[in-house]
Amino acid sequence: MAKYKPKELKLKTIDELKDQLRLLRKEQFNLRFQVSNGQNENPARFRFIRKEIACIKTILNNVESN
Repeated sequence: MAKYKPKELKLKTIDELKDQLRLLRKEQFNLRFQVSNGQNENPARFRFIRKEIACIKTILNNVESN
């Protein structure tokens, strides 16, 4: 997956953001198991997912507060 761009995320609808957030949470969950079993081939991916989740949650909070 390429680097996410917050400008592109802001253009998405709330439902699209919530779906993407759900998929990222699922991937984060699976990566946690890979790390615990020593099977994680891309440790940077875990950090990337955390940052993208934070960005999506920030955008959702800003939209819902307005």
